[in-house]
Amino acid sequence: MGIKKKKKEQEFVEDIKINQISKKTNIILNIILFFIALACVLPVLLVLIVSFSSEASIFKNGYSFFPTELSLAAYKYFFQLGDQIVKSYGITFLVTGVGTILSLIVTTMFSYVISRTDYMFSKLFTFLMLFTMLFNGGLVPSYMVNTQLLHLGNSIWALILPVSINAFYMIVLRTFFRGIPLEIIEAAKIDGSGEFKTFMKIVLPLSKPGIATIGLFTMITYWNDWFQGMLYMMDKNKYPIQTLLWSMQNSLEFLKQSSVNALEYAEIAKDTPTDSGRMALTVLVVFPILLAYPFFQKYFVKGLTVGGVKG
Repeated sequence: MGIKKKKKEQEFVEDIKINQISKKTNIILNIILFFIALACVLPVLLVLIVSFSSEASIFKNGYSFFPTELSLAAYKYFFQLGDQIVKSYGITFLVTGVGTILSLIVTTMFSYVISRTDYMFSKLFTFLMLFTMLFNGGLVPSYMVNTQLLHLGNSIWALILPVSINAFYMIVLRTFFRGIPLEIIEAAKIDGSGEFKTFMKIVLPLSKPGIATIGLFTMITYWNDWFQGMLYMMDKNKYPIQTLLWSMQNSLEFLKQSSVNALEYAEIAKDTPTDSGRMALTVLVVFPILLAYPFFQKYFVKGLTVGGVKG
């Protein structure tokens, strides 16, 4: 009895020591993570503050968390476009919404097909998909196909279709689908379920984390895309917001580069928000897509790790 008592006392003391060590470790990890989070948040905060700073303040003091003068000139400069900026935002939301849905439909179906090891052509289609990651026709052939063959020039579809398929996203979803036990699919087949019904009723509900992750990536890709608008849109009224702001940014850069000396640039900067304009552009571009993150957060880590690591 005495020996058992001593063992219990020793185990109790060891548990206390382990708890103390774990508490100290948690405190240290929390401090480290706090500074990492701070390092991520401070640049965003600086961008926001500078976007509300006057050009004179930036010219005198540089970028600062404590500007000497606040101003809405940068936002007024961009919103003076009125209907144009509203149209561009509308086009971007339309392209992002339709493009994300279309891309998810194509990507999930193709990924599911090549994930099935019992499908005789899965290796062939996987090879064709991977081949596109290594080799592509280049910019000029793709432009000629989209404009001359498909007649997508100056069309909203030119902003959607060329970006709708991504081989890397297909690989992630394929490995995610392979994590679903084949026995479940076979059981559904025995119960009389067809392939499409099995895919819709069983595979997709079990794959929400992976689909949500790829959906977020695709949404960001469409939202941040300015190149397709620059390449295919001839009518400025059809510019997405990224392309519109890109063209305005070029105008600001032209003003800066065309200044003969610092005094002339300072005179121009009084009326034209160049540095604060860049930050205002960043805020206008980034803020709407940031609102999407909370809806995908619970799926994001699980979908990315499972899809990227398994099978």
